[in-house]
Amino acid sequence: MGLRIAVNTRLLIKNKLEGIGWFTYENLIRIVKHQPEVTFYFIFDRQPDPSFLFAENVKPVVLHPPARHPFLFIIWFEWSVKRYLKKLKPDLFFSPDGYLSLGSKIPDLTVMHDLNFEHFPADLPFWTRWYYRYFFPRFAQKVSRIATVSEFSKQDIVEQYEVAPDKVDVVYNGANERFSPLNEADQKVVRARYTAGQPYFLFVGSLHPRKNLARLFKAFDIFCRQYDSSIRLLVAGEKMWWTEPIRKAFEGMEHQSRVIFCGRLNSEELHRVTASALAITYVSYFEGFGIPIVEAFRCGVPVITANVTAMPEVAGDAALLVDPFDKKAIADAMQQMAMNPDLRKELVSRGFERAKLFSWDQAAQKLWQSMLKTISESNKMKLS
Repeated sequence: MGLRIAVNTRLLIKNKLEGIGWFTYENLIRIVKHQPEVTFYFIFDRQPDPSFLFAENVKPVVLHPPARHPFLFIIWFEWSVKRYLKKLKPDLFFSPDGYLSLGSKIPDLTVMHDLNFEHFPADLPFWTRWYYRYFFPRFAQKVSRIATVSEFSKQDIVEQYEVAPDKVDVVYNGANERFSPLNEADQKVVRARYTAGQPYFLFVGSLHPRKNLARLFKAFDIFCRQYDSSIRLLVAGEKMWWTEPIRKAFEGMEHQSRVIFCGRLNSEELHRVTASALAITYVSYFEGFGIPIVEAFRCGVPVITANVTAMPEVAGDAALLVDPFDKKAIADAMQQMAMNPDLRKELVSRGFERAKLFSWDQAAQKLWQSMLKTISESNKMKLS
């Protein structure tokens, strides 16, 4: 009889895939197709879109209530999921978003992408913060194995939660294979659409405090004052977390008219917008990985990113690294990108090489090895 693996797929929502949703999608579509003898039970909290049932060996399960709030997280994982796992008795419960059922006795593997909530708790709403800081240390102690997306995050998990290093596997993110260079004619079309034909720096991501938008706006203002040009700042992402400091920074800008918000883009349009940028400005003050860095590398677009947390690990020597808390340093990096075509060319060349280190095929292979290791360790424990 083949293996049976239950999977938390509540973040697979049509047209609403964010970072962890993409990680879930890209890895599972590969693992499911490469392991046809394994039955995967995809556990959703609402009716799934058929496109997420990747092959014949996927069995969809819908458990209520929809888990979109900390109290509903508790009901869903500690009641609905726990009961279902007890009945199904799978070989493994895999949770790609870090959440688990503390009451379940099934061997489990979870992916903790980063612990930003431990370092910058004030960036999150009260109940979300409470949930993470109460449950995640307990998940880390209870879970059979943990996967994470960088050596930085592994070290952070080991230190914060006093977990044995050999319990944590590093599975680097990949980047969508659609991301590749665009020819000059197509770039002109994109610039005409978004920035009236002008070159632009690009920010990609949810407009969350840790993405450091407030300082990016201030840095761009400094850049505009120092280097009078037609360059714009294009912001691609939803205003989900449009906080007071971000709003104040934006409204206080002298060159506010040069900032363009294009909202959340689908992956095809995001590729076109990334590949047409002068450079991307990804200067978060906390990341567990930073997929837009790799996407830019694949597109042949130079990168300005932060010199903290996982970003130097991902960027290597292929980006300009800056102190994310120093507005002047960010502005200076923008100026270097704008004025030095040789630097841009050098970074693009290094970026293409760097991008080869990160692929979803490699990620799916490593994640599958983590799953097998978890099942094997659990079987050994049962026998001992």
